[in-house]
Amino acid sequence: MTAMDDHILPLPGSGDLPAALLELNNAHAQELSWLEPERFRQLADQAFRAWQVGEAEALLLSFDQDADYDSPNFRWFQERLARFIYVDRIVVSPQARGQGLARRLYTALFETAAQAGHEHVVCEVNSHPPNPGSDAFHARLGFVRVGSARIGGGGKTVNYLSRSLLPAT
Repeated sequence: MTAMDDHILPLPGSGDLPAALLELNNAHAQELSWLEPERFRQLADQAFRAWQVGEAEALLLSFDQDADYDSPNFRWFQERLARFIYVDRIVVSPQARGQGLARRLYTALFETAAQAGHEHVVCEVNSHPPNPGSDAFHARLGFVRVGSARIGGGGKTVNYLSRSLLPAT
């Protein structure tokens, strides 16, 4: 991370994660998915990068292609790409929105992933129910749609997005 991003901190190591981060995640379960404390710890422990800003201003969890992760969205990318970082969840608290925290988290992740030799940063965004704010945000960061899928039986659909980390030719 750059000096500009020194406010981005890794999640605490062994032990319990801050309850405020779990609350932040679960307050946005429609977009992210609900987590129980043990599952949150498991995900954080195996993440490529698990970062927070402040006590619970923002959260990012990401995985590389070798993660042992059972998410159908992660598996979709795993079947198609050799080297990538999957952003499983990124969320900014309502009180901290508009400060550029998500952009800074992504910028730090792009740098870290490229330095580690990854070719893509990928994620999914709900298309039903729609999430137009997230669609616009990811487009501004250079993500493009590379696929879509219906998830589960509840009618949820997602768009799969990718941002190349390879130099433009």
